[in-house]
Order: sequence, then structure tokens, then C-alpha cells
Amino acid sequence: MTSTNVAAAIRGAMLTAEPAAKAMATRAVRRDWAAGRLAFVFDQAMPDEPARPARPELLPPNAMPKRGRGGSERGRLALLHALAHIEFVAIDLALDAAGRFGEQRGPEFVTDWLDVAADEAMHFSLLARRLRTLGSDYGALPAHDGLWDAARETAHDAAARLAVVPMVLEARGLDVTPVTIERFTAAGDLRSARILERILSDEIRHVRYGTTHFLKLCDERGESPPVLWKTLVARHFRGAVKPPFNDSARRAAGLSYELMTGVV
Repeated sequence: MTSTNVAAAIRGAMLTAEPAAKAMATRAVRRDWAAGRLAFVFDQAMPDEPARPARPELLPPNAMPKRGRGGSERGRLALLHALAHIEFVAIDLALDAAGRFGEQRGPEFVTDWLDVAADEAMHFSLLARRLRTLGSDYGALPAHDGLWDAARETAHDAAARLAVVPMVLEARGLDVTPVTIERFTAAGDLRSARILERILSDEIRHVRYGTTHFLKLCDERGESPPVLWKTLVARHFRGAVKPPFNDSARRAAGLSYELMTGVV
């Protein structure tokens, strides 16, 4: 049965387990929303956990095998697989943001996070295709089971979700992806490097969406952005926000040092 409202459509995509089908369903939700075929109605709750395929095997972070730095062919395959898994989980993180907080935050918020979800679906598809070209596939290796923790931890508060997911997790991608691109380039794998360049470009926009909506929330609440961001990250992020930072990419995303620290 075809969904007629945006919450039902998002929930349906999140409960699609097979990776290629999830990517296709996510793109369809974005197209239908953009075309005005989905009503701004939120009559269904988002699932606590999205559907997951039988493969890859999901392990706790501390049980993941070391994959090296991507210098060998095997190491590069492991790195591509890890990146594909990050993008796969990111599809559901973006869908959940749109479906969980969209009613309170409005249609523009839904549009932005469905844009992000569709981008993540495209990124996953590019990486999964690259793995197949190299003789592997998504699911061939175990994957990190801690990526959905950020969604669980911030399910109660849109500001917390924005502070942790785009403004910490995706921002970290801005910091580390250029080095990964250099490694693939040095190994002669220019096709993989170009995929990562595309992902980096899109992720700058994703972080900008997060920053923009976070600042809007701060303004509505009468909160200082640096103070609220630090408070929410300390409360809800199980890790450290530490350098090195990709300052140019962060500034392009609106996530400047001044904004995050309050120091001009």
C-alpha cells in the first residue's frame, strides 16, 4: 500500500532491511515529498530500531578487528566496507530525524533531512558498487554496532540530535575524509578517491543543515549556541571532540571555532 503521509513513508523506509531496497525506498520518499505527494502528517511513531539485514555481522566497537590504515588492498577493502556501513546507518539517522522531529520543527526541517537521507542512500550505493567491483560486497565483513547509539541517546530532543549527529559525528567526517582520500590516491585507487571526494562535498552541506537548524533552535529557546552545544555534547556523546580539525570544511559548514567556543 502506498503511503500518503510523510511519517508513514519514512517509517516504511526505516523498516526496510535489505540495503539496496532501503536506499531505493529512501530516494522514493524524498521524491514523493518534493513532488507534494506526501501530506505533512505525523500519525505514526518512528521505530526505536531500524530494520537491519542479516549481513554484516554487527559487533560491539571494542570487538571489531583492526583494519589497518588502508595501505594494502585488503586494508582498503576493509576501509571501504566500514565507510559503506557508516553511510548505511546514516540513511536511518537522517530518516529518523525527519520523522521524529519534523512535526515540531516544520516542513523545511523535513525537506533538509530527507535530502540528507537521499544523499546517504546514494553514498551507500556508490560504496557498495565499488566493493562489488573490487570483488567484495557489503556484508562480507563485520561492522560496528555502536552507530545507532546516537539516535537512542538523543531521541527525546531535536537540539541534542543536531548537536551530536551532524555537529559532532558528521563533522568528524569532514576532518578525517581528506586523509582517507590521500591514502586511496597514493595507492592508485582514484575511483574510490573520487567517491570520497563526492561524499565530502555533500557532508559539508549536511553539517551546514545541522548547524543552521541548531542555531534556529537556540534562538527560539534564548540559549547561547556554544553553551548549549557543549552541554548537550557532554551529556549525550560518549567520546571526545578533539583535533585535528578540517577548519576550512567546518567553516564552509558554518561550524566555526568561534561558534562552538564563543571565543572571537
